[in-house]
Amino acid sequence: MEIRKPSDSEYKTILSLTPQALFDGTLGEAKPSDEKVKQLIEPLLQKGSCYLIATEGNHLMGWILIGASQDPLTEKRCGFIYELFVLEEFRGKGMARKLIEAGIEHLKQDGYSEVRLRVYAGNQAMKLYETLGFKHHTIIMSMSV
Repeated sequence: MEIRKPSDSEYKTILSLTPQALFDGTLGEAKPSDEKVKQLIEPLLQKGSCYLIATEGNHLMGWILIGASQDPLTEKRCGFIYELFVLEEFRGKGMARKLIEAGIEHLKQDGYSEVRLRVYAGNQAMKLYETLGFKHHTIIMSMSV
């Protein structure tokens, strides 16, 4: 297995799969169009965010999108994991952990001393994030009215 930045064709594959990744990550709450995905992702990439992908041979196994973020209240800059996705056939094999560890290392090398991410309550990935040392920072609560 190799973790590296994607080629142009691999980037196009990621974009085509991102609606499903967001659907899974939001527990079915959102499934954006291809156009919406571009509107979300392109500004991040223009500001220096990057994808790291996991591959074996010519098979894309998963990816992580990492970059910078700024706390709106404190203005503190930190590294941020914007997206993490492992294709279904490769889940349960430690791929997400390896991608996160590679992403964190990349962000550390870029000088960040803190890494944040956003996760939906109930997402099974929360257990993984907690084992890696992530703690609750901000909680958004909602109710139907």
